Amino acid sequence: MKVLTVNFLTCAVKACKTSPLSFPLHFQDAELEQSDIEYNPSFLRNILPRVDWEALKVTANELGFTTVPAEKPNPAPTPTNPDTNPTETIKESPEAQPADDKVMRDLHTLLLETEVREGKMVCGNCGHEYKIKEGIANFLLPSHLV
Repeated sequence: MKVLTVNFLTCAVKACKTSPLSFPLHFQDAELEQSDIEYNPSFLRNILPRVDWEALKVTANELGFTTVPAEKPNPAPTPTNPDTNPTETIKESPEAQPADDKVMRDLHTLLLETEVREGKMVCGNCGHEYKIKEGIANFLLPSHLV
């Protein structure tokens, strides 16, 4: 299970739907595996606005990553519509700075190259455990929790 995926998951227990403690799920006994994936800055620029930064910092800390900045980086502008005008770019405010390449590469490593192979994710609200085996989390709930 990629670390990026976890940023979009919440507890599936019905009683947890309204609790802010059900997100993010917390890793325990996680066995990590690093894979070598080609660096794709355009994917990172597009996915960063969708990432819950506070949840990512919690997850990264639990997994032992210390390179996550306190503030979400401002990704470099991308073409607005390369089919109509390949040189047109998003206008950004003077105080906005493109994210440092090292920070973006560190995020690439954390979000895309890091995979949890074994372990479990635990809900901060109800304590339900979702086991991870061979990189796949089991989100099937017993009938009394549905």
